[in-house]
Amino acid sequence: MSAEAPDLAFVSVVLLPREQARALREAALDHARVSRLLAATYSANAYPFSTRYQNCNQWVAELLATAWAPLADGPQLRERAQSWLQHTGYAPQPVAIDSHLTKLVGSLLPLVHLDDHPADVQLGMAFQFSLPDSIEHFVRQRAPEARRIEFCHDDKHIVVREGWQPMGEHCTPAPGDRVLPL
Repeated sequence: MSAEAPDLAFVSVVLLPREQARALREAALDHARVSRLLAATYSANAYPFSTRYQNCNQWVAELLATAWAPLADGPQLRERAQSWLQHTGYAPQPVAIDSHLTKLVGSLLPLVHLDDHPADVQLGMAFQFSLPDSIEHFVRQRAPEARRIEFCHDDKHIVVREGWQPMGEHCTPAPGDRVLPL
């Protein structure tokens, strides 16, 4: 959902195969471990291979790593999770910034930081951080049997799509989608 279009919302759900789901469930129910994975400082654009900050999607990626590696609880759990993610192909696509002015304005916001990104990247116009589509892509690589269901609604209908093809910015049904009137 967004403030610009409150009558438009998207949600996707990824259903994991039994073994990956079981491992993730066990990891998620281990309170000590999930607490150790939670960074003290949030940044919406946290670099995925630094422990200085974290965004909510990065926490999910690190939880997947502790479940699927599997990584024992203990010191440097986040570092070990990030290392495993990096070595098994987790590579969020860079997000392009449209201007230096946008980057400057972003640096004034309290939940946006650049100092955890590599020095050469800080000067550039594209930044790598964890977003839902990065996690979905990684899950699809690691668990090809996983299923994805996306839901969206606008002021007229709800669209339900099964499969890995995202709907995009508009809640427009395609052949094979289910449509429920509102």
